[in-house]
Amino acid sequence: MSGHSKWSTIKRKKGAADAKRGKIFTKLIRELSTAARIAGGDPESNPRLRLVVEKAKGANMPKDNIQRAIQKGVGGGEGDAYAEIVYEGYGPGGAAILIEALTDNKKRTVSEVRHLLTKNGGNLGASGCVAYLFEKRGLLSFDREGLDADALMEAALDVGAEDVIEADTLDVVTTPSEFSEVKSKLERAGFHTVDAAVTMEPSTTVVLSGKEAEQMLRLADSLEDLDDVQNLYANFDISDEEMAKFA
Repeated sequence: MSGHSKWSTIKRKKGAADAKRGKIFTKLIRELSTAARIAGGDPESNPRLRLVVEKAKGANMPKDNIQRAIQKGVGGGEGDAYAEIVYEGYGPGGAAILIEALTDNKKRTVSEVRHLLTKNGGNLGASGCVAYLFEKRGLLSFDREGLDADALMEAALDVGAEDVIEADTLDVVTTPSEFSEVKSKLERAGFHTVDAAVTMEPSTTVVLSGKEAEQMLRLADSLEDLDDVQNLYANFDISDEEMAKFA
């Protein structure tokens, strides 16, 4: 899969600090409730909800919290409805940015997103300006330490994965529809992920360094800190050496 970026790796490296903000459960509750509201509260018959439940479990969200969020969505209270919005724009160095949001106030959210982009050397673009640079893919990442890479590659391709990429981690790529099944089969075979999600992978990347790299990381942190922003995707790449400067 050519053009695979380090954005997923960078997000993992940032993840420990991001989790300390305490916002992840709030975002997951919103996602769980919305998925349940749209297509019902049974993860077996609601693929979108099933993915969010797996995401919540991966974040160590208690089962009771997950179930309450689902029931909240099924109940369909008038004040609990969120609109799904996708914002597109550019960051420092011309990096493409795709932002998925769930909001109960579109004017507030677009104002906050635009402000953060402008403040950090970027700008909000028109619908479709960068979406064509991204493709939805399932991504399963495995720690290379102590891993039999050949065995994982063989097992992944046998259970329907599209590709296996050797990076800082060993990344198994799937179609969105095959993501859950491939993940389950690999786990049953004894392979456990360090990260797993259906994500938007860029076809091309923009290498950033110096001030632009610092601005981009600050922008990413600021956007992900917004309650309304559920997912942030970008096509920038920053070297390990540059990342170490900002650690």
